[in-house]
Amino acid sequence: MNKFACYGKKLQHLCSCSWQLTRFFIYCCYRDLLFTINPFLTYILYFISLSSVGFGVLKALKPRTSFTPRNIDLFFTSVSSATVSSMSTVEMEVFSNAQLIVMTVLMFVGGEVFTSMVGLHLKRFKIIRTWKSQVKVESVESDPRSPPPIDPSDQMELNVVTVPERGLARFESQQDVFSSYNPFLKCDSIKFLGFLVLGYLVVIHILGVTSILVYLALVSSANDVVKNKGIKTFTFAIFTIVSTFASCGFVPTNENMIVFGKNSGLLWILIPQVLFGNTLFPSCLRLLIWVVGKNIKKVEANYLLNHTTEAGYMHLLPRLHSVLLAATVLGFILLGFIIFCSLEWNSAALSGLNTYQKVVGILFQCVNARHTGETIVDISTIAPAILVFFVVMMYLPPYTSFLPIKRDEQSQLESEGKKKRRTFADNLIFSQLSYLAIFVILICITERKRMKEDPINFSVLNIIVEVVSAYGNVGFTTGYSCERQLRPDPNCVNKWYGFSGKWSDEGKVILIIVMFFGRLKKFNMNGGRAWKLL
Repeated sequence: MNKFACYGKKLQHLCSCSWQLTRFFIYCCYRDLLFTINPFLTYILYFISLSSVGFGVLKALKPRTSFTPRNIDLFFTSVSSATVSSMSTVEMEVFSNAQLIVMTVLMFVGGEVFTSMVGLHLKRFKIIRTWKSQVKVESVESDPRSPPPIDPSDQMELNVVTVPERGLARFESQQDVFSSYNPFLKCDSIKFLGFLVLGYLVVIHILGVTSILVYLALVSSANDVVKNKGIKTFTFAIFTIVSTFASCGFVPTNENMIVFGKNSGLLWILIPQVLFGNTLFPSCLRLLIWVVGKNIKKVEANYLLNHTTEAGYMHLLPRLHSVLLAATVLGFILLGFIIFCSLEWNSAALSGLNTYQKVVGILFQCVNARHTGETIVDISTIAPAILVFFVVMMYLPPYTSFLPIKRDEQSQLESEGKKKRRTFADNLIFSQLSYLAIFVILICITERKRMKEDPINFSVLNIIVEVVSAYGNVGFTTGYSCERQLRPDPNCVNKWYGFSGKWSDEGKVILIIVMFFGRLKKFNMNGGRAWKLL
């Protein structure tokens, strides 16, 4: 018996050692992957892995109805959720409650605010790692018998705490003092910013979910829609808020927000979620840093507000840029509101709505036109001029703003750009508009047969809307209508999914690539500079 107990202890010790070695190996690989690989490749691996895992889980779970989606459609849905694109090839009410929860997780961890927050913490760890290695090398070179270096996090706290109170004003105002404390202050500021973004993320979601639950409890018409469709109230609330804040645009109902067109209160709840999670996030973040910095973490807040470039967080913009960004966003919304009201006020798309409901609905539609894609109308029924306007809005990056600069600043930027040498790979990169043209041409090739047989549904404009919507990670779609067929098919049945649901498998694969490309477009904002149009 003792012999077996001895063998058991040895086996347990061996398993423990093996687990420790495995953890050490995974840690080393994970560390090297995060700190040595190109950020672009890191994002690609992240979203491909996320989409693949999501596809596997969605396939393992059973749908709510007897209809089982094909593998290509499930993977398409997983990619659309992870890249927050909300392009659909399957009706949403097909998915079970468990599958909706999986899609909620994919949208949450695939949203830009979440991924940027994770990037902030990784950036801080990288700074600490670099600092440790430098201090270790310097200590060994100076004196091999010197004690081990102090942990950078402790040193940073000491430097911030020991600043005398009477010298705080000078510390906050003088540029050279900031620079002298930069190795420590920068890391603490990034840590503060990371937790601030986390708090922003959590609070906005909690307020949004709570607001929807209260609204559904008070307004029976909206609650009846959710119950009649067999959707759990809490699942609907958290799914819709996560999707809206992440700028995805998925809604658990087949008709998206069309069935809630008369529920103006619900639309008012979602409008701030759209703006706070996307186009107005930099402006809100800067305001939040200023408010929190007045009471706590004054040094870190002042550093972030005055050194946005050094912080290295693309969502943290200078004060003037943040103000002009907010003005530009509101200007685009106002322009879209005026165009939509002038062309569609008495149209069939808004029939059955009173004046107040029309105003709120049109405002909701114009706010979603940038990057979220939730809709209260059938996009295919609106005027072509509005459709073209929506295409332009979907193409524009989220932080597009009117930012005039002086001529001397512009000439300085141009001279700096000329001094910087481009690599051979940089010269081969096209502009984003060029890639969109290539994708549209490829889709026209794969769907050329349907374009001949069904030219109204498979028009070039509808294909452009679908491709630009996937690129902008918006989710607007003209859909497919059996009534628009030139040769009516008696077996045709209208479905509540996107136009791409009627595409061939080759076309769907191309659109999957477009969604990935659109989610990573921030790495190609300066593409195509090797081409000169004279």
